[in-house]
Amino acid sequence: MDGLNVSIAFFFLVVGVCQVLRWLSKRLLSPGTHGCLAREFAGSFQLCTSCLELRMLMEIGPWSGGFGLDVVLTLLFLLSAVHGASFDGASANPTVSLQEFLLLESSLAATVAKLLAQGVGAGTGWAVTRLYWSWELTQLHFIQNLIVPECSSSIRASLPHAACVEGSCSFLFHLVLLKVQQSHPLYRVPALAATVTFLTYTAGPYTGAFFNPALATATTFQCSGSSFWDYIQVYWLGPLAGMLAALLLFQGNIPRLFQKNLLYSQKSKYKVPKAKVTAQVEVDKPQRKRKGRKSNSEPRA
Repeated sequence: MDGLNVSIAFFFLVVGVCQVLRWLSKRLLSPGTHGCLAREFAGSFQLCTSCLELRMLMEIGPWSGGFGLDVVLTLLFLLSAVHGASFDGASANPTVSLQEFLLLESSLAATVAKLLAQGVGAGTGWAVTRLYWSWELTQLHFIQNLIVPECSSSIRASLPHAACVEGSCSFLFHLVLLKVQQSHPLYRVPALAATVTFLTYTAGPYTGAFFNPALATATTFQCSGSSFWDYIQVYWLGPLAGMLAALLLFQGNIPRLFQKNLLYSQKSKYKVPKAKVTAQVEVDKPQRKRKGRKSNSEPRA
C-alpha cells in the first residue's frame, strides 16, 4: 500500500501546483489569455498526469500493489470530482471546446487557442509524469518505468468496434454535460464524475475509454500495435462524431452550421391557448350587451 500512498500524494501535489498556476495567471494575465491559454493548459496538465498515474495503478496495482479495481475506480471518481471543482471553467477536452464553438459560445480564435493550450498541457503532463516515474520511488513505478518503452496500443477490439466505443462514450458524456451544464456545481460535478467512472469501467477494456483526443494523443499514440491512422479514427474521429450526435439530439440543430431545428418543432412561448381566448370572449359578451342596453336607453334629442 506504500505505492498507493505515494500516488495519492502525487495527485495532491499536481492539483496544488495547478491551482497555484491558475491563481497566478488570473492575477498576472488578461482575462482572455487566462481563459484561453493558462486555464486550459493547467487543466490539461492536471488531467493528463492524473490519468497516466491512474492507468499505471489500474494495470500494475492488482498483481503488484495488492489492491483491486474497486480502489482505482474510487480514486477515479474522487479525482474526476476534484477536476470538475478545480478546473475553473476549463474543459481540458478538445471536443468540449469544439462544442462551445458550435454553440456560438466561443469564437474561432479562442477555440484554436484552447486547442493549442490543451495539446501543450497534455504533452507537458506526459513528460513530467515520465520524469516522475524515472525516479522509481516505489516498486510500482520501477515496473512502470521498465515497461514504458514497450507499451502496447490501448485498442483491444476491431477498428470499427473501437471507434464506435469511443464515439458512444463521447456521445453519453456530452449528453450528460449538456443536460447539467447549467446546474449548480453541487449536482453537476458528481454527475459528471459518476459518468466518467461508469464509462471508464465499461469501455476501458476495449479502448481505454479516453473520449478526449488530447488525452489519448499524449498517453497512447506513441505505443506500438496500431498505426497513426488507426489512432486518428478511434480517438479523434470517434469522439468528434459522438459529440456532434449528442449536440444534434439535445439541440435539434447545430447553431454554428444551421439555425433550422431538424428534430423538434418550435412553438412560440407567447402564444395564448385557445381555451383562454374563448373564455375571454365569453366574458366580454355580457359586458358588451350591457353597454348596448345603456346606449339604447339614453334619451334622444
